[in-house]
Amino acid sequence: MTETLDPHAGRFLDMLALKGGEAARLGIAERRAAFANLMRFGGSGPDGVGVETVHANRPIRLYRPMAASATGIVFFHGGGLVAGSLDTHDSLCRMLAAASGCNIFSVDYRLAPEHPFPTGLEDASKSLRWVFEKATAYGLDRVGIGGDSAGGTLAAITAAQWPADALKPLAFQLLLCPILDFAGEMPSRRAFPSAILDQATLDHDIALYTADAVARDDPKISPLRAAQFAGLPPTFLHMAQCDPLRDEEAAYAERLRGAGVELHETYHAGMPHLFYAFSGVIPAAKAAVTTIGAELADWLKQS
Repeated sequence: MTETLDPHAGRFLDMLALKGGEAARLGIAERRAAFANLMRFGGSGPDGVGVETVHANRPIRLYRPMAASATGIVFFHGGGLVAGSLDTHDSLCRMLAAASGCNIFSVDYRLAPEHPFPTGLEDASKSLRWVFEKATAYGLDRVGIGGDSAGGTLAAITAAQWPADALKPLAFQLLLCPILDFAGEMPSRRAFPSAILDQATLDHDIALYTADAVARDDPKISPLRAAQFAGLPPTFLHMAQCDPLRDEEAAYAERLRGAGVELHETYHAGMPHLFYAFSGVIPAAKAAVTTIGAELADWLKQS
């Protein structure tokens, strides 16, 4: 891993490792506090993005860039389905809104263990439907879905479950280092464990989320395990080279290609899991988020 990891990212991960406190050993309050502290390395985000809180089935924080397009993204934050909040992902959402020109609807879905499966998934689906219903009021003609890490899990499953006869089709899905197979044991899980994400943390979080009520290989938990992938919207999949999840994301990309889904995949060289959230300490991460948004903006102009 040291041969390929970005030097700034390597120093950052070394610092986190020195602090100790493997997530799987923490109580839920400590786990959430530790994740919130980690996400502070994203900085404050850019100016020029309007922010307001709207109340649907769940609180939603809306980010509107100065030159907003007519596209909305319903976004779900990461945190293993047990941590994370509107605040932890505030900087990232500001950056994505500014770079893409899209209106970002960041959803405050409920977390395990207080609200185990399927609560978070139900919140995701209802929030997406609410944004579609309010699209005209917000000046939107297209709505996509997105998320990072475990939020990417919710986004991918919600996209797969979105009915063909729904209000409108999904315009796209934007997935940043998504967890796609909680039952998986691919080589990258062993090759790239870190202080940010390791197998013990994945196992701990998904046990809290499922409460042993549903198998980890169920497609409603692990979207890579779906029987078919045809009909999914155009997909922007961003993968980190030094991420334990890299191999399952590559497998997901292969399934999409095999099903004829329009796919835009990007490997971010030398980056670890969650890199896009550390713009304050990893210069390449800040540039990457700008590129992620610009790529989506260019595609929206041409489609």
